[in-house]
Amino acid sequence: MAAAAARGGLCGAKLARLVLGSRTVSTGSSAAPTPDGERQQEQQGKLTRVWQSEGIRNIVLSNPGKRNALSLSMLKSLRQDILHNIDSTDLRVIIISAEGPVFSSGHDLKELTPKEDTKQHMEIFKTCSEVMTLLPKLPVPVIAKVNGLATAAGCQLVASCDIAVASEKSKFATPGVNVGLFCSTPAVAIGRSLPKKVALEILFTGVPMAAQDALLHGLISRVVPEDQLESETLKIAQKICQSSRAVLALGKATFYKQMEHDVSTAYQIASQVMVENLSMKDGQEGIEAFVSKRKPNWFHS
Repeated sequence: MAAAAARGGLCGAKLARLVLGSRTVSTGSSAAPTPDGERQQEQQGKLTRVWQSEGIRNIVLSNPGKRNALSLSMLKSLRQDILHNIDSTDLRVIIISAEGPVFSSGHDLKELTPKEDTKQHMEIFKTCSEVMTLLPKLPVPVIAKVNGLATAAGCQLVASCDIAVASEKSKFATPGVNVGLFCSTPAVAIGRSLPKKVALEILFTGVPMAAQDALLHGLISRVVPEDQLESETLKIAQKICQSSRAVLALGKATFYKQMEHDVSTAYQIASQVMVENLSMKDGQEGIEAFVSKRKPNWFHS
């Protein structure tokens, strides 16, 4: 079926097997109820903090002392938090943010010294690529909430998310060229978000791009005052939660799939998926609710 093809069969279980092999997907910590009834994980010893409430999973890069560097351990922690219970209909959207003034400084350069062998270097870049390519394949939207500097692989993470909201003070850069390590892997995501000449300018110079310029050229979705970053990001997430998870999953998968093709083929793919969307329970429920002038009751199927 075209809808299944658009989804690529990437249900949570398959994603977990694909990325983690035989490892059990877990958060690495137990959950405990908070006073407001929300279940929040114990975060001892983790490089990320994560909690979920009312369909919204918040994942926070939590190593500000090292500028939230995407070390191998940080990447693995982030990957676990993303994939945990990914099939649950309770999960509707993921927000990725960070503690401190730096969203992420990119790879931990101490892991990339000549003291580490080529095998170790390859594992780092392979794991990072897996995390970045995982995000578009997820059945729920992923929002980057940026309040500070995002450089190199940190900028790559922002570019790989479906939506990115940034504060006015945020900046984006690929400064690897200044230390003799060109940002070739970040360029994959950034080069697909920015026009070629704009992408190459920041890659060649390493000069940071201001938030408004990042918005102008399409790296991020929205720029807001710092004191409104939390509320504006939450508004987007809450709006997403009002829709059918199954319909959003199909729409997201189809969007990325059709972008890989020429316009004519893209329309063929999208047209067939829309027909199949109409046969879904939520496709039928949504139209019936509209005609009946009532709110839809989603089945998430």
